[in-house]
Amino acid sequence: MTLSPPLVSRSLMLLATLWLAALVPGLARAEAPGEPSGSVETTRPHTSPQDIRDYRLLTLSNGLTALLVHDPEADKAAASMNVSVGSADDPEDLAGLAHFLEHMLFLGTAPFPDADAYQGYINRHGGSHNAFTAPHDTNYFFDIEPEALPGALDRFSQFFIAPLFNADRLESERNIVHSEYQARIRDEARREQDVLNQFLNPAHPGTGFSVGSRETLADPAEGEPSLRARVIDFYERHYDANVMHLALIAPQDLDTQEALVRERFDAIVDRDLEAPRVATPLVLDETLPLALATRSLRDRQQVSFLFPIPDPNRDYPFKPVDFLANLLGHEGEGSLLAALREAGLADALAAGLTRDDGENALFAVTVSLTPDGAERLDTIQASLFATIARLREAGPQAWRYEEQARLAEQRFRFIQHGEPIHGVTRLSMSLADYPAEDVLYAPYRMGEFAAERLTPYLQALTPERLIRLYSGPEVEGESTSPWFQAPYRAEARVDWPAAEPLDGLSLPEPNPFIAQDLSLLGAQDERPELRLETPGARLWHQAHGGFRTPQVEWRLSLQHPGASASPHQAVLSQLLAGWLNDSLNEAFYPARLAGQHFSAYAHARGLTLSFSGWRDRQARVMEEALAQLTEGEITAASLARVKQRLAREWRNAPLSALYQQANRTLGEALIRPQWPTADLLEALEPLDREALRTYRREFLAALHIEAMAIGDLDATLARQQALEVFEALAPRLPADAIADLTPLEAVDLPPLRPDSQRQESLLLRYLQGPDRTLASQAELAVLGQLLSTPFYTRLRTEEQLGYIVNAGYRPLLDAPGIALLVQSPETGSQAIGEHIDAFLETFDATLAELDDATLAPYRQAVRDQLLARDTSLGQLTDRLWRGLALGDAAFDRRERLAAEVMAVDVGRLRQAWRTLRREPPVDVAFDPGDEPSDVLALSRDLPPLPHHADE
Repeated sequence: MTLSPPLVSRSLMLLATLWLAALVPGLARAEAPGEPSGSVETTRPHTSPQDIRDYRLLTLSNGLTALLVHDPEADKAAASMNVSVGSADDPEDLAGLAHFLEHMLFLGTAPFPDADAYQGYINRHGGSHNAFTAPHDTNYFFDIEPEALPGALDRFSQFFIAPLFNADRLESERNIVHSEYQARIRDEARREQDVLNQFLNPAHPGTGFSVGSRETLADPAEGEPSLRARVIDFYERHYDANVMHLALIAPQDLDTQEALVRERFDAIVDRDLEAPRVATPLVLDETLPLALATRSLRDRQQVSFLFPIPDPNRDYPFKPVDFLANLLGHEGEGSLLAALREAGLADALAAGLTRDDGENALFAVTVSLTPDGAERLDTIQASLFATIARLREAGPQAWRYEEQARLAEQRFRFIQHGEPIHGVTRLSMSLADYPAEDVLYAPYRMGEFAAERLTPYLQALTPERLIRLYSGPEVEGESTSPWFQAPYRAEARVDWPAAEPLDGLSLPEPNPFIAQDLSLLGAQDERPELRLETPGARLWHQAHGGFRTPQVEWRLSLQHPGASASPHQAVLSQLLAGWLNDSLNEAFYPARLAGQHFSAYAHARGLTLSFSGWRDRQARVMEEALAQLTEGEITAASLARVKQRLAREWRNAPLSALYQQANRTLGEALIRPQWPTADLLEALEPLDREALRTYRREFLAALHIEAMAIGDLDATLARQQALEVFEALAPRLPADAIADLTPLEAVDLPPLRPDSQRQESLLLRYLQGPDRTLASQAELAVLGQLLSTPFYTRLRTEEQLGYIVNAGYRPLLDAPGIALLVQSPETGSQAIGEHIDAFLETFDATLAELDDATLAPYRQAVRDQLLARDTSLGQLTDRLWRGLALGDAAFDRRERLAAEVMAVDVGRLRQAWRTLRREPPVDVAFDPGDEPSDVLALSRDLPPLPHHADE
């Protein structure tokens, strides 16, 4: 596969998913103060024919570039400011300063001095916010109810005009940054990068420690400028309107948006700065080739083959790295991964860009290894270079390039923009990278085939310029990386051993799954309707042309009464779904490239088959998947790969993020059926091919099917395709033969302790609602909205308990609850509980003084969140599918819940809070060294939580 762009590279992220880019000087003119908006000269970007949005690019008088997007369908407004400075610009003596500055900007400005002024306003109006610091960018973003946008921009703009850098918050925020560092210190990717940084060019600014800690952000020696003075100095030397790019998406028209932006952002200081450029090479040639090995904390082994290349962004219209990544990351028949899987050496492979800085980058091929693969790195390396040699022999063939270009053009033609908050973040980051006419088209644009644009990148992939980075739990290190304590060993200018490549390598054939018919049918139903019902199956269908794309989403829930009756059955369901995905990997990889996506996943009732893609050719994918499920051979090699993958996942569960472990423990206690990972791991070991074959027969012999089809598909064709599915699987059980998922009532539960190997402490306090009625759900949802910001401000900002602090509404299925969570590197769970108790007492007083005028915006925010517009066909389908799983066959539950929310008044809220506070909470607590609880034994006799209070 091609590496997932957001995980590996800013440039790949931009090329793969970003839509908008910077104004080329001279293409648009900033409006002088006092000029009417109609006189603004704008550039119309190249847009998809289905795009209904309008765009305007501005350059303010201070040099700030702003992109305004009018989306008439948006029910949220969103903004993002990208500053072209990041951790690579940290001073040598203050690692993490850019990140620390990002934190400080949230803690008060001259017009809005309260530390929670911005966060509180966003929360009251149904929004969300965040920020991140990357090597070359710092990005701040939020979304909010559209009518509250002016007030949000009032507060947001002051980050860049009049921040206070409150001296009394300096120490607390330094502690928070240190807690963030501690929360990430066991992250495998950061550990590997920490090792790699020791062998890249030490003069390169991107090889330093970016997070910051108490040590790196310590108070300076006497006589030196204070930390606060250094923060202010960094801000004044690097934050400037000329290196800022603002993106705004809102339902307000462009003239209104322009007035909002000019009035609030024109006061940002113009210091005539330019974005920093990196002139230092990323890699020193004298160290190459280089072999590195580092110890992983988790039970997983992988190898990355890294090659220094020029940053390909300058050649973005020709997509040279995308072209290579597509061929080297291919997973179809004859591919490198197919050969490695067949030999039992690997189970996944990805290719793409990483560590790009505008001038230099690394091309990465990363392989997830089996234990045998970890012993045969030289064979894997030889097979990689044999594949590269085939590419060189063939040359960059025009037909391959044109096939990729055709697929990119199809994706652009029917682009779905997604959530506004995600859109503005991508847009603001890309504003400086592409010409104005390509602001939307750049990620998809592939110009006329030009071999000379592609060949240099292919020629750079040689053994002489290779960095091989291996990671595994068995590595014995000779040194330890400085910031993430990863043991490692290294050999520079290594002489690679000779090895024979695997047989069967070939380049991809033409893709047979490319859609031909992309016409739009345009039908539209108000909601899904029951189109087909048999004794063992039902089809729900909604013709939906609202996203202006000829795509269809299918979900097929294959339900069996015993699918999760025991850990043994649950594991077999996981194996069946995993085998189906694995066995179809080579055959369906071309389909994925062509926009046809398939996955199978297990759940408590059985397994779901998910199909997503163009209407044209989708039936072929469905037919082949069903044939494989019912008749495909279960091979030993495929089963071994799936077992290894599941075992690795479950063995690594105690090393996952502690807050994730706590949430899982809560679910294990209060939802049936659900099984602990230790039980699943034990049940997995003895299972073999015969056990899975037997289970498949038994599973398929007793099915009920719930099917859903949403998209550009009429009812006649939906029924026809569903009938073919039902005939192939012959379901015969009625719906009532399948047990419901059941939330349990938390009665007399002692503190629950997860099975964890983490070194932090945590307390998750869960206040469960009295019943599953819409009234209780509405009351607790509003309570969660009310307490989230004050909880965060008090326990994170003021009391500095940790980086991971949150509170809010947390339903388990349809059982309402409030969750309050703190994860801390230094404060024990008992002390955290005391802090939470003190907060809850304060909140008692807050509710006692609450009036309806104060409550109104929080209530409205919850209502708006419930009724938020779906921004893609997949998102719409998933929402409807989740509702059906909870029994919402009328597909109106969110509307009914939203109406109930608007009926919540102060009196009801106080009564709901008193009811919550009367009952003992459920605590999930952990301190390093704690023994795990037997969660199932402790919760075995819990009764179901009633639907109604009097049941």
